[in-house]
Amino acid sequence: MAGHKIDRITEDIKRELTSIFTTVKDPRVADCFISIIRVEVTNDLSYCTVYFSVIEGMERAKQALKGLKSASGYIRRELGTRLHLRHTPELIFKATDSVEYSANISRILKDLDIKRDDENDDAE
Repeated sequence: MAGHKIDRITEDIKRELTSIFTTVKDPRVADCFISIIRVEVTNDLSYCTVYFSVIEGMERAKQALKGLKSASGYIRRELGTRLHLRHTPELIFKATDSVEYSANISRILKDLDIKRDDENDDAE
């Protein structure tokens, strides 16, 4: 299968999963903001690995992971209905802490900027 077709399907899956996550009624999923970081699809479209992060931190992401695994049948059915694929890939969810990590880096950079401004004020 051509690489550009896999890339297109990957983006379609990412877009649709973002929409489907808002309809999941499991409280472990519904009560948190899930951000899809990356989606990887195998060349034969049999497996799809979804890397996601939750802004509340890694502990909350682990709870959401349990909810997503529990609702994976519903999510897969909805995905197949929306994308009209011949074979809907099996979904594998993996939690990451990239949103929390990037927020921490942003906080550190902001602190450094404040310290630099304070040093410039003292020099004058």
